[in-house]
Amino acid sequence: MNLMQAFKMAFKSIAAKKTRSFLTMLGIIIGVASVVIMVSVVQGQNKKNMEYLEAMGDNKIQVYAYQNYGTAGNISELLYEYCLGMQDLVAGVTPQIDVWQEITIKYGAKSYNTQQWDNWQDRVSIVLGSDQYGVCNNYTIGGGRELSFLDIDKTNKVCVLGSGAKEKLFDFVDPVGETIFINSQPFLVVGWYESMGVTDYSELDNIVLLPYTFNRTLNDNQQINQYVVKGRTATSTTMAVAKLKAFLGGFINDENGFYDVNCNNDWADRAQEQNLMQSLVLGAIAGISLLVGGIGIMNIMLVTVTERTREIGIRKAIGAERKSIVVQFLIEAAVICGIGGTIGIGLGTMGTLIAGKFLLQGMILWPSTTITVGAFTFSVALGVLFGLYPAIKASSLQPVEALRAE
Repeated sequence: MNLMQAFKMAFKSIAAKKTRSFLTMLGIIIGVASVVIMVSVVQGQNKKNMEYLEAMGDNKIQVYAYQNYGTAGNISELLYEYCLGMQDLVAGVTPQIDVWQEITIKYGAKSYNTQQWDNWQDRVSIVLGSDQYGVCNNYTIGGGRELSFLDIDKTNKVCVLGSGAKEKLFDFVDPVGETIFINSQPFLVVGWYESMGVTDYSELDNIVLLPYTFNRTLNDNQQINQYVVKGRTATSTTMAVAKLKAFLGGFINDENGFYDVNCNNDWADRAQEQNLMQSLVLGAIAGISLLVGGIGIMNIMLVTVTERTREIGIRKAIGAERKSIVVQFLIEAAVICGIGGTIGIGLGTMGTLIAGKFLLQGMILWPSTTITVGAFTFSVALGVLFGLYPAIKASSLQPVEALRAE
């Protein structure tokens, strides 16, 4: 018997008992669909996280440094001067200050409140930074200019708008040279940033940047304790992290404060490792359904062997070899799993699209080719594996005993 005949017999056998065949496939269908959906959702979330980290830029060093009032030195000034001394390693440094006080931003008839939390992604926020804020946070000037050192030093009433804040206040008009009012104080718009282009992170663009010296008036003069340092390359970033830790450790200890230095390059690596681990765990959980489906395949193939005992006896009596009997039953098991796997991939694709819409804020999510091909291949391999014992059992039947079967 050739392979074409074996496939024809397999399809004929499946079609003869449609309901039983479908119920047998159900475990495979559920298992494959679960694997496709779970792994695809994890990959989608990983993609969103990586987009966010990429938008933030590589070689970004987060510095948290707190010093008790009354101790010697000003961290902001000391850190700025130290980073100036290692310009071969560092491209910029800026305080990273979010103003949590209630602030009203107005231009003409348009008004926004920083405490608008009902739709936080559309909220316009006030951030304070230095003339190197854009460089450190991967913003690109779209028009006008950045803050200058004199703006910081003189506490000039100027601001730079993120693309989202620009659109909200000025629509599509160039805002450079216009005046907005922040808590009734006039601020000149000297520039605006292009969009960061990160889906579902519009808050990155909804910012109004002011010189960090306004921390005294707009932020109740709270101590500045968060900074961003931008490394020039991955290698120089690693060196800068070590130097910054040694520098801060020289005058901050457990008695007078606290400091921490970390790099977003490390966070990207950790995020990828965690998502890989999550994919493996969820894939393994979903794989249990496939194993249950495989057991169902073995069970139904054993029933099939019992039902077709006389047929097997006749075939062996007229000279059929053991390997042809084994191949016939393995192909039937593989076909059942292949059909189940195909249906499972279809349902998994639909489920992935639905999950992307509701779990990932409308993201259009498709299963990768690797996932679909891998799930289908695994389902067929599972059919062969679990069909092996029934196939061997069928091939080992003695013709005389098989022909006596009712």
